[in-house]
Amino acid sequence: MSTPPSPRRRTPAPPREDVLAAAMDMIAERGLEKLTMAALGREVGMSSGHLLYYFRSKDELLLRTLEWSEGRLGAERGRLLTRSAPARDRLAAYVDLYVPDGHRDPHWTLWLEVWNRSQNADDDARARQAAIEGAWHRDLVALVAEGISRGEFRPVDADRFAARLRALLDGFSIHVAIGLRGTDRNQVLAHVREFVAGTLLADGS
Repeated sequence: MSTPPSPRRRTPAPPREDVLAAAMDMIAERGLEKLTMAALGREVGMSSGHLLYYFRSKDELLLRTLEWSEGRLGAERGRLLTRSAPARDRLAAYVDLYVPDGHRDPHWTLWLEVWNRSQNADDDARARQAAIEGAWHRDLVALVAEGISRGEFRPVDADRFAARLRALLDGFSIHVAIGLRGTDRNQVLAHVREFVAGTLLADGS
């Protein structure tokens, strides 16, 4: 009597966080245009159909990857903002973390793509994107309010100032991320320092 064939073992799928990390690595190394479901599947040992089972669409994969990346940035932001240092130094650290490292910064490349696709996003996706922005905004408002209470910052409306500063940071950061000629990271940081000194610092220095 012949021995029946042994059942084929299923290769366990990698943890979802490993898939998101691999997607971010691919964006950093090869660019967003190379991130396809098939290419990512080859990278993590899964079929594109299996990936679609987990993420439903490429839009969802990109948003999940952005949320994962933002989670890591949020942890770093929390560490920087809760350390024992003057508010102005922590504000400088916030700005440094916010501005892209340079042209094709992977996090900003992903951020721009997700927001571009959001024109057709559903309410859930829009709410999740708003949550990302809200976390950055709340942390900045709290930092500005603390600096005001300590006498380091002028008595401005913390919420309004945070909204304006983040709009400035977003505009400059997009220029850096897309590699707009004549705008680099160091120039942006200098512009922001000048803006903060003229509008927020109590001594104006």
